[in-house]
Amino acid sequence: MSGLLDLLSSPMGKQLISGVAGQTGQSTDQTGSVLSMALPVLLGAMKKNAATPEGAQGLMSALSSGKHDGGILDNLSGLFGGGVDQSVMDDGAGILGHILGGKQPQVENALSSKSGMDAGTIGTILKVAAPLLMGYLGKQTKQSNVSDANGIGDLLGSVMGGGQSANKQQSLIESFLDSDGDGSILDDVASMALGGKSGGIGGLLGGLFGK
Repeated sequence: MSGLLDLLSSPMGKQLISGVAGQTGQSTDQTGSVLSMALPVLLGAMKKNAATPEGAQGLMSALSSGKHDGGILDNLSGLFGGGVDQSVMDDGAGILGHILGGKQPQVENALSSKSGMDAGTIGTILKVAAPLLMGYLGKQTKQSNVSDANGIGDLLGSVMGGGQSANKQQSLIESFLDSDGDGSILDDVASMALGGKSGGIGGLLGGLFGK
């Protein structure tokens, strides 16, 4: 099964990065760097939510509803051609609200401070990225014949990448999302989770775009 690293470095990933960059007016290098940090955080948040039976069932229902079957990835040129449709942005906002909840501003601010991009632009990137990530997971769900909530956690784990580094990465993401938001702990955890320390997300995905 291909993971997020494979997705972003694939021709489709490059098209995705180029499209998101065009939507926000940012460079492809900077957009790629933000996506390489943001997607694992979103995936980690989904995995955390799916740790409960209710959360896993909810995610499974969303992925099997037809709305997130992966079709969005089959026409990226159409998606980005005239700017991303408002309905896609609204869907993204709903997904972010569900998986990040009240932590969304902290995630946006941490990504902003790490990338140098303003938090508003980060928010736009996340809104576009969330439906694309759901579509990617929807495709993987079909390809792997995942048909119940029990298999969704395994699917998310395999997309994040297996082994100890993924476990370490997940624990960093969980502590990042669970931060009480007082600033000091968040900064430290965000630094580890969003690149810099080997074994974190940065160790797995950093350098993909020469950052």
